[in-house]
Amino acid sequence: MIPYYSGKRVFGLVPAALVILLLLSSCTTSRPAVVDSREVAYNAAMEEMKKKEYDRAALKLEDLMFSTRATPLEDKVLHALGQAYFQTKQYLLASEIYGRLLQQTPDSPFARDAQYQLARSYEKLSPRFELDQEYTVKAINEFRVYLDQYPLQESDRINSDVETYRELLKLKPDNQDYRARYDAAMAELASQSPARYCMAAIPVLREKLAHNRASIADHYARLRKYRAAGAFYDQVIAGFADTIWFEPAWMGKIEMAVKRGKWFEARQAIEQYQQTFPDKSAKVDALYKKVLKNFTAP
Repeated sequence: MIPYYSGKRVFGLVPAALVILLLLSSCTTSRPAVVDSREVAYNAAMEEMKKKEYDRAALKLEDLMFSTRATPLEDKVLHALGQAYFQTKQYLLASEIYGRLLQQTPDSPFARDAQYQLARSYEKLSPRFELDQEYTVKAINEFRVYLDQYPLQESDRINSDVETYRELLKLKPDNQDYRARYDAAMAELASQSPARYCMAAIPVLREKLAHNRASIADHYARLRKYRAAGAFYDQVIAGFADTIWFEPAWMGKIEMAVKRGKWFEARQAIEQYQQTFPDKSAKVDALYKKVLKNFTAP
């Protein structure tokens, strides 16, 4: 009797245990998955980006900027927000966001593009040569950082167009057709070869920077502040030998020394000019005679 009773009791309990397990399992599987609201918001912002609704995308991404800090979404949000600002020509905000991405997530797969876009944002902020050139300097520096970290790899027909129209613009800086063709070539270069774009942009920015220094020197010369003018001509000579303003700066330096009656300095400058530009020595012949006539050793 005992074996029969034990077997009957055991088999009676098995269905009950199975029912309990099935109930627990159904409760577990039917529980809704936890959805991260930040991921949802990010995806919604990216949909706006695809539709080129950059202002709407920026509003959504701005809300996510702090809540996604130190999460897998952090660099994605910053990169997309930088793009949204850049596309809406808010270049100062774009530069701030790209800089933040590089600082907060330096190992991000977006770091390379962020460095490039940071430089381009500063390039867009660079004003005409007459104005303060803070952003011109920053653009040059950031383009150089990009080239140091991501050297040139590709070759080019586009680079030839950029070089051609850049040289033509040196001759005729106000020619709108040359400017439009140069801008078009640079835009194509930017989309296909960031490193080549950097290489092409730096000389143009340096020309602007040299022009700025030379124009300040000319301004002081017109005001008869010859010492100050000479100091700015010296800046061009020291830092911008690769620009079209190098030779005029030497001429300005010589003329300022003559006007100040600094005959020894003038003679030194003229002789250096003759060595640097032997094919243009005739330009300083008259000044050289005047200097020698007044020259006395220091």
